[in-house]
Amino acid sequence: MRTRPVIGVTLDAEEPGGYSKLPWYALRKNYFSAIAAAGGLPVALPHDADLAEAYLDEIDGLVITGGAFDVDPALYGDGDTHPTVTLKAGRTDFELAVTRGALKRDMPVLGICGGQQLLAVALGGTLIQHIPDTVANALEHEQPNPRTEPGHPVAIAPDTLLARVVGTDRMAVNSAHHQAVATPGTGAVVNALAPDGVVEGVESASHRFALGVQWHPEYAVDPADPLIFQAFVQACRHG
Repeated sequence: MRTRPVIGVTLDAEEPGGYSKLPWYALRKNYFSAIAAAGGLPVALPHDADLAEAYLDEIDGLVITGGAFDVDPALYGDGDTHPTVTLKAGRTDFELAVTRGALKRDMPVLGICGGQQLLAVALGGTLIQHIPDTVANALEHEQPNPRTEPGHPVAIAPDTLLARVVGTDRMAVNSAHHQAVATPGTGAVVNALAPDGVVEGVESASHRFALGVQWHPEYAVDPADPLIFQAFVQACRHG
């Protein structure tokens, strides 16, 4: 019997240069260490959409990570692509396939930063392509200070999974995004807002645990951040 639930973690991908002369995968260590500290056994998932169901057969929960790229606007019905949008088609194809598969199985899903945006799209939601062009008087969501420090607060919506998990109505969060969720999707709700009204979290009301946060709780800049991983891993123990 497994003592730790196996948590599939999606990777980022880069083109040749820097680490290798060939294409390579990458992910910050603190994603893995935060999952391990919460009691999970993190394993990396390479990008092969054809293997999504095979991976899901082997894991107990899914973490969709962030990265310096965007979900293709065509996937949520937005015909015009903003000049700031950067795509990683192979990664997005895999992440959509494995996320939709996990949701269909009611497997716990945790989306972080861009992973939260992808979760919203998988649930049928839409995105704001570039916050500065859409939200008047927006905060600096690409915060100038280090990611190990908070960039702004968020208000946690009452009577949500996130509120039950963190036990507070306000958190300090780090911020590293130029896009945001516009609409959360069918059966999904917004669970956190920045002071400028930008969506900072979504969750599905029709799944056991399908939670997305726009910030990076793996940095633990707020005392409640580790509680997100603990609640996720706990949900993965009860499949």
